[in-house]
Amino acid sequence: MSYWPGYSNIPAVCRATYLNWLADGRQDGTIDPGYMFLFFYGLERRYLVEQPSEDEKQEIVAEVERLKILFSHNHSAQRYLGEFLNIARAAALGGFSTDDPTLKQAILENRSWDLPLLLKLALGGMISEGEALDSDWVLLWLLCYPERRLRTPAERCDEEFRALFKLKFGALHPDGLKVRAPRKMLAMTYRAASSEFNCSVNLSAKGGREAQIPNVSDLRSPMQKAQKIADEAMDELDKFSRYLGRNPDGRGTIEAQALLPAELWSLFPSDELEKLKDWAREQVAAGGLVPALDVISRLEGETPEKLGKRNLTGAADALARIGFGMAPDPRFSLRGPKIDEPVVIFELGEPVEQLEDVSPAYRTELFELALATFVAHADSKIVEAERRALREKIDAVSGLTELERKRLHANLEWYLDVPPDMSWLRSKLKDADAEHHLALRAAVVAIAHADSVIQSEEVACIEKIYKALGIDAGLVYADLHAGDVPDGPVRVKAAEAEAPGEQIPDEPKAKAGSLDAARIAAIRNDTERVSSVLGEIFSADEDVSDEAAATHALPSLMAGLDPKHAMLVEQIIQRDHWTDEEFDEIASKQGLMPSGALEVVNEWAFEKFDEALLDEYDGYDVSPDIADTLRAEMAKGD
Repeated sequence: MSYWPGYSNIPAVCRATYLNWLADGRQDGTIDPGYMFLFFYGLERRYLVEQPSEDEKQEIVAEVERLKILFSHNHSAQRYLGEFLNIARAAALGGFSTDDPTLKQAILENRSWDLPLLLKLALGGMISEGEALDSDWVLLWLLCYPERRLRTPAERCDEEFRALFKLKFGALHPDGLKVRAPRKMLAMTYRAASSEFNCSVNLSAKGGREAQIPNVSDLRSPMQKAQKIADEAMDELDKFSRYLGRNPDGRGTIEAQALLPAELWSLFPSDELEKLKDWAREQVAAGGLVPALDVISRLEGETPEKLGKRNLTGAADALARIGFGMAPDPRFSLRGPKIDEPVVIFELGEPVEQLEDVSPAYRTELFELALATFVAHADSKIVEAERRALREKIDAVSGLTELERKRLHANLEWYLDVPPDMSWLRSKLKDADAEHHLALRAAVVAIAHADSVIQSEEVACIEKIYKALGIDAGLVYADLHAGDVPDGPVRVKAAEAEAPGEQIPDEPKAKAGSLDAARIAAIRNDTERVSSVLGEIFSADEDVSDEAAATHALPSLMAGLDPKHAMLVEQIIQRDHWTDEEFDEIASKQGLMPSGALEVVNEWAFEKFDEALLDEYDGYDVSPDIADTLRAEMAKGD
């Protein structure tokens, strides 16, 4: 049959098929939709042109609703039957009420390339009455708006997205959104599905009265505001959405709930998460030191064979979102805990969404703490004076937030329980330049003096550090003597009885290059300068110059990425999978922090392709569709 079939011009076998379908009560939804349309053409003419009684009109509407369900698989049927039902509901049933619970669902079911008529009527009616629009109507308007931009989180996490949109809307517009009525009025001409007639429809405003109704079709400002709220909600649901993408049945689990924005927890409660909070409080009360394996097993629901960066980062993020911290954080520590080592659980005071956002001063102090604790552990015991000195060191640093101080104190407790090893420190120390040397020497000398007793083992540790820095180890003794200590002789070791007549050795003279206490104080007070210099320790492995990256030709599909991230993407798409270590290495070679680089490339991929480029699973799986598309684009450039 043709696209617009007519009973008089279809073949005889088709007429027979049509009559059989009618005789069987129009129950077969698998038949060619053209037969259904032949019947529907008569219904719309009867309803709109011949104007039967109100009872018959309601019977026609009921039949069209049934046919729409029967042919739900057919797009054309949904569109044309939906438009008819909109007209019927708006014009023939004496108007409608915006309080009707079925109205919003009917509007959603009849979305198309334009705003549904019922939505135009409802919004126009409320605006003409001076009513403010609540979050439900604004969101419905956005969902039907032809130029809306909705990403995967809005669809995959529909209920959570709606709830978060409502909360954010309420915070911005507690009394609803007032919309100025446009000058253009709404008019409606119905074009028959059969294409054989058009007719004007008398529109009724809210309550059924005939009135001029503003046409909201061209209003942009309300939708710009709604889109901004939706964007924020989708961004906050992004990690939760990705988790559900990997675990469709994961709602309510600890891992999923921890990724859900905290303001939604009361609306979408999780018994598992409440149990986790109680457990975390118990661990803090017991001192905070917990076997790392116990933490990961509780969060993931199974005991892993080994601990990787993905496990530990996920655990830190999950705990942070319920107001608890975990030290060390693998994003910043020199190494993570081994499977038989503990971590420190502590209270953050509030939920934290972005643990990776720290100041340069935090990075600086974390590394200095590792060095200082290494020296404090030299004699295999740490006395209270040394503990106090290390804690005071944290409290004395400027440029830190209170949250960062809490995290540093927790990391200190971990360093005190799990002594740093020289192998952790050497690779970072060798990259430090002369400006680093002065501050690092000051840090280790200060801890050596903390208990007023400088042990030979501490001296040996400091010598190792100086050698790793490329400094003459002979400066250790001069630095220790010039250190900031109380007036009086430096006590190198406990007094021992000597044979009568022993000559007291001369006081050692400071060697060239010894520490200048005034110079150290000046640098210490200049936190911004020290932080900017020492913060570079964690990115000292960069070997890609900005100039080379800037001149690198980018494929057009990579628009939106800076040169360094674009070059990282080019490397990523050459393989199907990367381990944590491999990804860290290629990110570092581009001069990028791995966790930050992951977020940037995935956000870019979502904008371009509506899915993540890298999916974290025992490392990182690369999206084959994105990789194929990018490789093809690059091949064209070659």
